Amino acid sequence: MARYSYRAVLANGASESGAIDAAGPAEVVSLLRRRGAMPVAIDPAPAERSAAVRAGRRDVAAAATFIGELAVLLGARLQLDRALALAIENAASPRAMAPFADLLRDVREGAPLSRAMAAQPGLFSATAVAMTEAGETNGRLDEALARLHLMLEQAAELRRTVGTAMIYPIALLIIALAVVALMLLFVVPQFENLFASSAAKLPAASRLVMAASRFLRDDGLAIFGGLLASGFAVRWVLRRPAGRLVVDRMVLRLPQFGELIRRVETARFARTLGALVDGNVALPYAFALAQKTVGNRTIANALEAVGEGIRTGGGLTGPLAATKMLPRIAIGFFRTGEESSQLGPMLLRLADVLDRDIKVRVQRAIGIATPAITVILGATVGGIIASVMSAILGFNDLAVGP
Repeated sequence: MARYSYRAVLANGASESGAIDAAGPAEVVSLLRRRGAMPVAIDPAPAERSAAVRAGRRDVAAAATFIGELAVLLGARLQLDRALALAIENAASPRAMAPFADLLRDVREGAPLSRAMAAQPGLFSATAVAMTEAGETNGRLDEALARLHLMLEQAAELRRTVGTAMIYPIALLIIALAVVALMLLFVVPQFENLFASSAAKLPAASRLVMAASRFLRDDGLAIFGGLLASGFAVRWVLRRPAGRLVVDRMVLRLPQFGELIRRVETARFARTLGALVDGNVALPYAFALAQKTVGNRTIANALEAVGEGIRTGGGLTGPLAATKMLPRIAIGFFRTGEESSQLGPMLLRLADVLDRDIKVRVQRAIGIATPAITVILGATVGGIIASVMSAILGFNDLAVGP
């Protein structure tokens, strides 16, 4: 038996959280449903969380591929257990087959696919479980899995696009810092002894460069240690809810970058909520699941308050607009979808619009940052060389004196 913490939505729309001792996540789901509660999140208790993460870390990309293949096989009218067996046989590596084999075993023992997926929390998110359960309920499991696969692929594509675009400017920045450090640590000291006796007569730029070189050589380890300690301190702060909330609030206030983060979070939220609503998941439950995909705690807290209002019969668009957390374009899509009873399709379209906008903003930022880093590197290196050369060219004057 292990202890699991949970969050669930009760039949009256209220939310509940607590802890349960059970043999696994599937038993937690079963116990909650017997009480008439709909589970939203199930996690190992804090004392067991780190061991569970180390032991149960899964390949999420393999899970997305598996879901896509399973959707195609079910669309071909194969039985669920046969489709699962074929999807497992197509797994990329034997190591990746183990969790899916457990899935097949649970299904053959009579468990619904959604419950079998809930028993693999490191492999399938609560959103994936909810969409699968909705497909089982309305008899269109293949469509639900196809929709889930598309959502996972689009989210992964956006991450790949942003990650790939950031490789070049990050590499260029590292090279720039390395070149400047090498010049200050090894090149400038070669000339420092030459001018030691006449340092006071050197040009101001030369004295500044040599002072920077001495500072880096004398206190370089202390600087590195300070940066390392700062990194650990920031990591510690981010792990604390209060510290994370402060940092997330500050991030949203940054020019340009804050708006980019706002749009990234809104796109992820809209895609998840749209896919769940389009899959006939009840709006209060779908909203609670979609809100969990938001990483910025400031936005997530605002959405959680809206979700509480939805569960008690409140509206959607008005409270969302009142939070002022989502971009104005998003509010328009929410309002149109709510008024036309096409909330799911409109949110999926909103996610596509925001994804394109994010890509444009990232490419524009990189297009500005790359030449800016190049110019700064060239100016810095040129300034160091110019300061050394100006001292060398004036060496005779320094030696002769006034």
